[in-house]
Amino acid sequence: MSRTLYDLAAARDDVRFSPYCWRIKMALKHKGLDWREVPWRFTEKNVIAFADSMTVPVLVDGDTVVADSWNIARHLEAHYPQAPTLFGGAQGEAHALFIKFWCEQTLNPQILRLIVMDLYARIHPQDKAYFRANREARFRTTLEALVVAPDQGLPALRASLAPVRAALEKQPFLGGERASFADYCLFGVFQWARAMSPITLLEPDDRVYAWRERLLGAFDGFASTLAPARA
Repeated sequence: MSRTLYDLAAARDDVRFSPYCWRIKMALKHKGLDWREVPWRFTEKNVIAFADSMTVPVLVDGDTVVADSWNIARHLEAHYPQAPTLFGGAQGEAHALFIKFWCEQTLNPQILRLIVMDLYARIHPQDKAYFRANREARFRTTLEALVVAPDQGLPALRASLAPVRAALEKQPFLGGERASFADYCLFGVFQWARAMSPITLLEPDDRVYAWRERLLGAFDGFASTLAPARA
């Protein structure tokens, strides 16, 4: 069965930075499934109109079209039950749902304020006007005014990761002994920043850093093939 993933690309086709798409790429690897990727940009809404979606990821899995990372993860779990589980049952799915919302509502806004101008610099030129208008409308301020300097934003971000640090003191992954979709939700956030900004979010002596390194090395180093952004 053929699978196609529409995946957000920066100015360069090989720089894929969507935290939501990274969730799904790690989930596909977790399930042992192959796919091909189509690079997509913010302004190419017509390309994914067939999925009744305006954002990626969009997965075409044979005759099935699924949009939204959470819906795609649930689709993969339901349609490939013989492959390693993403959730480990209903309780694990509920846990992953909490992590998903925590990333989106707590971590993403903090990181965005640190890296927003790096994002703006590295997205495709055709997307710049859309990105500025969309984000400025959402946050009711200019991109420039949204920025928080690293010396102010990093301590708050790292403090927000305290519950993750505490969990990783007891177990190697948020999912326990093995990574789960909860791990991939959080990992996607760091891939987003890693792809687009030279800012160091995590210190090497942080348990969260060690956890991220384990996931960068997973699946034969699949995620590490994304070269980190440089100043």
